[in-house]
Amino acid sequence: MKAMWKVRSLLLGVGVLLLASCGDDDQVPPVEPEGPVERTVLMYVAADNNLSSFAGRDLDEIRLGMANVPETMAMFVYMDNGYGNPQLLKFRNVGGSVREEIVKEYEDRNSTGVEETREVFRDVFDNPAYQAESYGLIYWSHADGWIPYPLPSSRWMGQDTGNGDNRMNLADFKEIIVQAPHFDFIMFDACFMQSIEVAYELRGYADYYIASPTETPGPGAPYDVILPYMAQKDASADLADAYFGVYNDFYAAGAGISNTNWTGGASICVLSTAGLESLAGLTAQLLPEGDVDVQALAEEVFNYDQRSSSDRYYVGYYDWAQMMQALVAEDDYAAWREAFDEAVVYWNTTPMNYSSSVGMFSMEGTEGVTHYIPSSVTSARAEAYRLTEWYTAAGLAKLGW
Repeated sequence: MKAMWKVRSLLLGVGVLLLASCGDDDQVPPVEPEGPVERTVLMYVAADNNLSSFAGRDLDEIRLGMANVPETMAMFVYMDNGYGNPQLLKFRNVGGSVREEIVKEYEDRNSTGVEETREVFRDVFDNPAYQAESYGLIYWSHADGWIPYPLPSSRWMGQDTGNGDNRMNLADFKEIIVQAPHFDFIMFDACFMQSIEVAYELRGYADYYIASPTETPGPGAPYDVILPYMAQKDASADLADAYFGVYNDFYAAGAGISNTNWTGGASICVLSTAGLESLAGLTAQLLPEGDVDVQALAEEVFNYDQRSSSDRYYVGYYDWAQMMQALVAEDDYAAWREAFDEAVVYWNTTPMNYSSSVGMFSMEGTEGVTHYIPSSVTSARAEAYRLTEWYTAAGLAKLGW
């Protein structure tokens, strides 16, 4: 995406020059008041880790994208990139100009802590000035799906390395959003988060769940392109399509790939949460009774997790649709697939994606939503898995898991 970054930098440079051209002798126009808010979006950036440089680029994209959203949208960015104290920034489009304001500066903190995150949510969603007709949430950081910290030593949901190595579990995240308003969408700009286990846990808190089933591109979501869709209700599929379009245009099967020239493609999926409970019930109804050979099943099903199984970071994120097709009868799979297709409102991938472990790998036959297959049903990971809501709702005990 080298050319795109160059264009963005030039646009930002022009904005700075225009601002600097106003001398002290110029008459300062009156400050135009901000209008009412219809959509409030919070982007929570936990980047006090090795992703900190990417956070600054994405913030520049926010500044560009806000010029193309309605004046009725309020965009908040909580930014902890390890440089100075974390800040809560507010962006509004006022009269065609992007207005940026530091709403609050926080003490140096663990941005994956429950109380610290809850404070930011209160500062945005409990403020009467930003009560809206609808809301959106973006969580930006490292992540590793459903698996809880510290099983194994990987990334989970969020990482803050400012003072030690702190992570957030899915259960922690639920403690926070239960006090937030209902969201039109929850989007994770983080790796491995489009898993049915995570989506099911969050089903009651948003209408749409947006994430990638594999590792996300180094530059992350193209915020300048997708921001206008964040302002629209029920536009998650359009948002994902715009996201995909940027990476698809630059796709070159990984030739010359770098974090400023991302030719390695991308994948993005959107689930409607409305049908997930009935889909869980249907899954439980159709799964066969009896122990399953997990090793044979894992060999048959596509695995989005390209890390070596001997790697201590390895989890295993298997294609859910392929897994169900391998487990149930053909007629039963057709019925299940119909319900699955209703829940997946958007899925797209380039022919290959990039993995930091193996480089480019084929995405042929993938369906966009992952499911865990335990490498051992007696492992600590399998025990943790049995604590998820999905395990019970989907009847996975029938398989001996």
